[in-house]
Amino acid sequence: MINPNFRPVTSLPPGAQPAGLSPSDIRSAYKLAGTNGQHRTVAITVAHHHPNMESDLAVYRRQFHLPTCNTASGCFRVINQNGGSTLPTTVVPEWSLEEAIDVEMVSAACSGCRILVIEADDATPASLFAAVDQAVAQGAKFINNSWILPEASFEGAFDFHFNHPGVTFTFSSGDNGGVTQYPPASPYVTAVGGTSLFRANNSRGWTERAWNGTGCGCSLFEPKPAFQHDTICTNRTIADVSAVADIATGVAVYTTSPIPDGSTGWVVAGGTSVAAPLVAGMYALAGNLAPGTFPNSYPYARPQDFFDITTGSAGAFSAMPGYDAPTGIGTPNGVRGLRDPSGGGYGAT
Repeated sequence: MINPNFRPVTSLPPGAQPAGLSPSDIRSAYKLAGTNGQHRTVAITVAHHHPNMESDLAVYRRQFHLPTCNTASGCFRVINQNGGSTLPTTVVPEWSLEEAIDVEMVSAACSGCRILVIEADDATPASLFAAVDQAVAQGAKFINNSWILPEASFEGAFDFHFNHPGVTFTFSSGDNGGVTQYPPASPYVTAVGGTSLFRANNSRGWTERAWNGTGCGCSLFEPKPAFQHDTICTNRTIADVSAVADIATGVAVYTTSPIPDGSTGWVVAGGTSVAAPLVAGMYALAGNLAPGTFPNSYPYARPQDFFDITTGSAGAFSAMPGYDAPTGIGTPNGVRGLRDPSGGGYGAT
């Protein structure tokens, strides 16, 4: 259900810069300068427990000179799937790393955002869907989910969990190269694909191509939403938008909860588990969502506000000019493309 990509980094000497992309790199690559989130809350659903998440977040934010975000300031909060403060006791390395990636990537994209983590009791679909429902019940309008399930003929019966106009649900599209998954296939969520991101001597300062590991393609069961007009698939096409995911061009993440190989401290992380929380943070930067609208439709109305990714492939699907399956509309060029195109929402400039 998750498979966070990572590589350990040798211990960091005092004053050294961690390996991997930093928040300033993310802001530069996606032109996020000048936006702060205005204290909007991004919720994150995960399973199990990360016992040191708040203190690890403090290390990450201090390293990169981001403003403090902790429980005392009201910026950071962790609850269980029922909304209570008694958290799960089981620590699973893959999920601890996932929680660190999600929390720190929201911080990288939106340093002014508040963060609400909902830790599900376990990784069963019932518990994860309960965590999603709890995020909605808490009033969160930006909800990131970096977990996936195999597509199944009955998946549409679970779409009601995401059928909430005025709420953004970002889902990582998966890391299995051209294969579709659920809930990214749901027509109510923003399916976030992955790219490889490189520094470049051009006006942007960066260049991207589709990451060959990104989940994408034609949903086996979900109908095409009204805002999708591509001819790639008869059914729902995945992805909608994308961001960096390639472990070879990955991001710096800090965690003291042992990750799958037993490492602690700084790691370089990749996968669409990185891309999805980045896009969730960017949605929050873009401003308040218009009631009655489905924010996964916003990018389709403003393709000019995305970097069009035209090279690379994943499985049988290739990037191309305009919309494509691996990268969707493209990667954000600022946050205008994540705003309500009718002007019904409002946000930071």
